[in-house]
Amino acid sequence: MCARFAAPNTVSLSLEALENLCVLSRLEITSGEMEGVAAKLSEIVTLVDTLQAVDTDGVEPMAHPLDRAQQLREDRVTESDRHVRYQRNARRVEQDLYLVPRVIE
Repeated sequence: MCARFAAPNTVSLSLEALENLCVLSRLEITSGEMEGVAAKLSEIVTLVDTLQAVDTDGVEPMAHPLDRAQQLREDRVTESDRHVRYQRNARRVEQDLYLVPRVIE
């Protein structure tokens, strides 16, 4: 069951703060988009504050939301070694290595 908690007040991100964030993150947001972006970011900050307000004392962290063991596949080879076949297409091969023209002198 979910515990009841009081959600924090809505956080309002000022346009000045948003402009500062844009400079720091190297984002370009037009003046027409500023108010919409500020409102959306304010909603995100409010959501994070709401999540942080939940009392999680005594709650054990989970690696997965389902309470069951991870099923692993059998560790076995499923494909054959085809390197000889693939190397037949190469221009030059020596000791199972592809030889390529020198790039740096």
